[in-house]
Amino acid sequence: MDATAQFREAVIAWAADGAGAPAAAAAAQQLAAGGALRTAVLVEGISDQVALDALAARHGRDLAAEGIAVIPLGGATSIGRFVNLLGPQGLDIELAGLCDAGEEDHFLRALERAGLGRDLARADMEPLGFYVCVADLEEELIRSLGADSVQQVIDAEGDLRTFRTFQKQPAQRERTVEQQLRRFMGTIRGRKIHYARSLIDDLDLTSQVPRPLERLLAHL
Repeated sequence: MDATAQFREAVIAWAADGAGAPAAAAAAQQLAAGGALRTAVLVEGISDQVALDALAARHGRDLAAEGIAVIPLGGATSIGRFVNLLGPQGLDIELAGLCDAGEEDHFLRALERAGLGRDLARADMEPLGFYVCVADLEEELIRSLGADSVQQVIDAEGDLRTFRTFQKQPAQRERTVEQQLRRFMGTIRGRKIHYARSLIDDLDLTSQVPRPLERLLAHL
């Protein structure tokens, strides 16, 4: 396991504040002091981590080798804890991040409490390295690729028949195809993670990369 992966696991355990938190804190502090870590990127979930790593790889970058640890929070409400541990009041390492529009306020408040600004708005977050998806990562990818291309990816993954059955459910019939696709991604545990990589791999890098992901990667 490389240093950034060790750091990610240590920080997640430290933030959980369980029985192993003191040992995890010591490990995170040692790794941060060792010089192998440059930046911690705070994202809401594993699908965001997978998408960012996959996009970086398509650009020929290995974030771990660059000392960039992408850390899933397990939910945006945990952002304050992670910023407190890693930001100016904690390990004082460079931070960046990605969140959904619905969770933007959690990120704004955490950055303000850490002393990284006052009365912050979305435009103020971006110079700090934090970017907001219009709705969420899935919506960004579906809109960027287009519904037809996303369905082609679903077909290639062997899930098109399942999606067609899903579309016939009463709750889905009045929704747009884009809305159905977005909901479909979240119906089974692990599907968001799986399709985060598949959809990133299908993007045209010159014209289809969602703005928040493109700007975040350029910032790193």
